[in-house]
Amino acid sequence: MSFTQRTFDDLLLAEAGGVATITLNRPDKLNSFTEKLHANLLDVLRTADAYPEIRCVVLTGAGKGFCAGQDLGDLDMNNLQDVLERQYNPLLRQIAAMQTPIIASVNGVAAGAGANVALNCDIVLAATSAKFIQSFSQIGLVPDGGGSWILPRLVGQARAMALAMTAEPVMADDAVTMGMIYKAVDDEQLQQTTDQLATMLANMPTTALSLIRNMMRQSLTNTLDQQLDIERDFQHLASQTKDFREGVDAFINKRRPVYTGQ
Repeated sequence: MSFTQRTFDDLLLAEAGGVATITLNRPDKLNSFTEKLHANLLDVLRTADAYPEIRCVVLTGAGKGFCAGQDLGDLDMNNLQDVLERQYNPLLRQIAAMQTPIIASVNGVAAGAGANVALNCDIVLAATSAKFIQSFSQIGLVPDGGGSWILPRLVGQARAMALAMTAEPVMADDAVTMGMIYKAVDDEQLQQTTDQLATMLANMPTTALSLIRNMMRQSLTNTLDQQLDIERDFQHLASQTKDFREGVDAFINKRRPVYTGQ
């Protein structure tokens, strides 16, 4: 069964040129999370990561928003601990464990856990009209979805603390300036820019990209000595691939390399 053969009423799937695009599809609810959406998205991410022909994943939203966080109408308010343990934490752990590069293409508001799911992806592109909101404190909650871990690492402790406490919206251009996301582009250019970046990654040395995402994430908690050891070991792994040999041969012979992901 191909990646796109299964159908979901809350997800849209597409695949082309080694790129799998996963679109959250609850536009009437700004693509907010339900228990069902969590289960489906986790399943689809695991499936995409297991397909060798898929060499880049794009996560985006249908309609005017990326994801407004949790659908409060689909929430057991008496047992949030269980909601996080069964739904959010497995999703964030899967994103962190992906062997395939994952791009968040933020087409509108990304609030609460929706913002933090995006920020935990490898590369975040956003439309200039998009905004990121740590909205938890507005309803008496604390950041989840990996937000308390990723946000201080992206923007620093002072900004992260203020954004979490005040729930101040951050527009895409400001998110770029403070190092929260990679790039903001005009709204009408978001899909084209996303497609170009995803296609580029899908045609690069796949093992090297997987190792890069792994080592960068480990660097956030490693000592220098630990990270130097990882660089040594991962460089050895990368150097054993066919793509490394192809890259060297193409460089020597002044031709464009053709990488196969092997």
